[in-house]
Amino acid sequence: MRRLPIFFLLDVSESMAGANLLKMEEALGRIVTSLRRDPHALETVFISVIAFAGVARTLAPLTDLGAFYAPKLPIGSGTSLGAVLRHLMSELDQVVLKNTADQKGDWRPIIYLLTDGKPTDDAQPAIDEWNIRYKRRADLIAIGLGRFADLHVLARITDHVLVFEGTSDDDYCRFIHWITASVTVQSRSVGAAESDGVRLAKIDDTILKTLDSDSRLRHYDNDCVVLIGRCQRNRAPYLMKYDRESSALSTNEFSFELTQYLLSGCYPVDESFFAWSDPTGTVETVNTLALRGIPSCPYCGNPSAFARCACGNLLCISGPGHTVCPWCGDSIEFIASTNDGDGFDVCRGKG
Repeated sequence: MRRLPIFFLLDVSESMAGANLLKMEEALGRIVTSLRRDPHALETVFISVIAFAGVARTLAPLTDLGAFYAPKLPIGSGTSLGAVLRHLMSELDQVVLKNTADQKGDWRPIIYLLTDGKPTDDAQPAIDEWNIRYKRRADLIAIGLGRFADLHVLARITDHVLVFEGTSDDDYCRFIHWITASVTVQSRSVGAAESDGVRLAKIDDTILKTLDSDSRLRHYDNDCVVLIGRCQRNRAPYLMKYDRESSALSTNEFSFELTQYLLSGCYPVDESFFAWSDPTGTVETVNTLALRGIPSCPYCGNPSAFARCACGNLLCISGPGHTVCPWCGDSIEFIASTNDGDGFDVCRGKG
């Protein structure tokens, strides 16, 4: 039986921290469970999961649907579209069987790329290689998750670009149903009209839309600010995420847009975050005056997870007093201040 390879390329960058990552993890499991109820899918579909943040790695190699187990998703810094395309191309070369004189190879692979942000690496060389050597060998469906996804760059790698802006549990259920239905359609249509290209289920335009977008390459995602800190008690890392909010400020004499970042959550992560992050890091900073909200530590409950050591890294504190930096090990003293001054700059993640 010829295989129908389905690759899921999942964005696990730090901008996905919190509910988005959990929902993506849950969605993958529910898609697999639903597909197993369809005999055509059970007979032909093989699934692989590739995750990407600052780096890209295979979490689940190409496995038949009946034996597939949805992996736990990591989280890291950066949204390296170029890295995941290069990794995907390598996987296509190594695991997808080609036609030979003796046997038929696999059916044309289907790739679902899900991302919520903008590339933080130079993806153009990988995009060029994909378009020249691989685009005709596979069908890629790119889905932007939320209003900050860069649809413009996704349109450079595929003609199938959609944006999902749903927020409710019902929206996610319908989104999962659409992906499941699309894979089912593909599994039933293989061999019938292979040259016609990818076949998708009917799009539910209440949750999925095809939109145009214009953006430029940044080495960080400007629509959110993500900061990394460590608990001073157990040294475990956590992420503080702030989402961009813009508002117009006008008078009779002038008008301009005011941008600030509002706290959306503080999330515990494990040490694998650093292994999944772009090793080049970023020198971009944000001033604390642009940030609204100070979270508590998700581990020990210290009221402020936002204190800075002289080494430049962030940690949690219970208030003024002596502590030891969990990053550099230096002994530091925090004192109370009633003057916010000009704030201070902190290094931001790539998103």
